[in-house]
Amino acid sequence: MSKLADMAMAIQELHDAAAAIEDVANWLTRQFSSPAPKEPEPKPAPTLEKVRAVLAEKSRAGHTAAIRELLRKYGAEKLSLVDPQHYEALLKDVEGLADAT
Repeated sequence: MSKLADMAMAIQELHDAAAAIEDVANWLTRQFSSPAPKEPEPKPAPTLEKVRAVLAEKSRAGHTAAIRELLRKYGAEKLSLVDPQHYEALLKDVEGLADAT
């Protein structure tokens, strides 16, 4: 082989080696930079309006007396007097009313 052919072959081998190194680097990057598992976003607290809408729907479905009992369970005679920290528990209790009928 001539010197020129040897040099061309050496250059091609260098290009091939560089491409192989690039492929490995890209693969390693994908393996170790996968997105970290996201923590689930906290569920927003129910609002008075949301709770009021659910209670109104259940009341129309014939659960008015049960709703009054649930309000008393949370220390109130009407919804506006229920502590907002109890809204989520109240909604869960109200959802249980559908299962009971």
